[in-house]
Amino acid sequence: MSALWTSDEVRAALTASSITVPFEAQGVTFDSRAVGKGDLFFALSGETTDGHGFVADALSRGAAAAVVSREVSGAHGALVRVPDTMKALVELGVAARRRSSARIASVTGSVGKTSTKDSLRAMLSAQAPTSASVASYNNHVGVPVSLARLPRDVRYGVFEIGMNHPGEIEPLARQVAAHVGIVTNVGPVHIGHMGSEEAVADEKGCLFAGMSEGAVAVLNRDSRHFERLVRKARDFGVSRIVGFGRSEAAEARLVSCDLQDSGSDVAALIHGRRIEYRLGAAGEHWVLNSIGALAVIEALGADVARAAVTLAEVKASPGRGARRMLAFGGGAIELLDESYNANPVSVRAMLSVLARMEPRPGGRRILALGDMRELGEGADAYHAGLADAVAACGATQVFLCGPHMQALWQLLPPAQRGVHRPDSTALAGDVAGALRAGDVVAVKGSLGSRMKIVVDAIVAASGGEAGR
Repeated sequence: MSALWTSDEVRAALTASSITVPFEAQGVTFDSRAVGKGDLFFALSGETTDGHGFVADALSRGAAAAVVSREVSGAHGALVRVPDTMKALVELGVAARRRSSARIASVTGSVGKTSTKDSLRAMLSAQAPTSASVASYNNHVGVPVSLARLPRDVRYGVFEIGMNHPGEIEPLARQVAAHVGIVTNVGPVHIGHMGSEEAVADEKGCLFAGMSEGAVAVLNRDSRHFERLVRKARDFGVSRIVGFGRSEAAEARLVSCDLQDSGSDVAALIHGRRIEYRLGAAGEHWVLNSIGALAVIEALGADVARAAVTLAEVKASPGRGARRMLAFGGGAIELLDESYNANPVSVRAMLSVLARMEPRPGGRRILALGDMRELGEGADAYHAGLADAVAACGATQVFLCGPHMQALWQLLPPAQRGVHRPDSTALAGDVAGALRAGDVVAVKGSLGSRMKIVVDAIVAASGGEAGR
């Protein structure tokens, strides 16, 4: 197996670098806990930790070399000395992108970034060697790391780009230099930092900065920000715009879908070609994003029909809609885990999925929600605005935590109220203790609300995984 990076290539890519001994690296990381044999470890300095303190540990775990900006004691192995390790990581990512002949897709959006990226990776990997961002590596560190991991011989690359403050997307988009970019949607996310939904749309539109020649912008045709995003794309020199969604004007259009508890049967027109497929994840939001993903597949030049077949195997990941059957009280419960993040759009999407989940005999629908963060001065109004969707989902009991969820709590009918607690730690035992065999339970909240604590409590109270 050829090296991902040789020491000579690293020296050429990084400004003012010096290398103690030659090496060959098979991977790139900044987390000493996740170092694999042959990785190139970047000692990044953060607000609370300094990677230089973990260089010796990384080398002892098998790292091929470490990139450092100062002397490190006790480090036995190859060292790459640079003025600034973060800048060096960006330089290596840019060098990887420049040497690659792969067709590149970039993904952003207020909801569905990671699931769309994962769907694209699955569809493209079934056709040719593909590299993609792992997990939610979508920020100023995750994007250059993902680029630096791009093998020289893959045919496709898929990179997720996120934001929560103004000015974050454009520099990352320029590093990625994608051939195709998709904005899944725009919603009231990070309003506390951005100021308005229009500002969010403008920031998302910066995905199209620095794109490769002949680039394509794939946009949600149903969004009220569609024309705004078209203008942003054209301002950055993108001439081909592809819309997706329900709209008759969309080039990638939903024709019909049979939404089911465990997935959906979908028919779509992709540039006039009818494609019918099974989607393995439940929810209309998954359906629409899958059509956007197929539009990206077409724009990359891959086989759309073959890609659509792959969508039957696509499943939601833990924290992002994964479903688990758990033994409980002589029977079983079903857990819908959306604990990783939440905003008004994604909570409504999750509630529509919960409404289609059928409890077993004697069971109920149970809902646990934590605060949606970064919504600014209108946070209470956004939380209260979920009342209609909560009522429509058919939940028998609703458990809430966080100061902003108090606004929703006040609007719930007394019979539907479980409890409201200040945080997820206080709520976890209430939810787990209220469950009985046959229930379906959905858990969602912003990452900062730490709703995984509730998920873990439910799992701990169960008898483990159960068959369907």
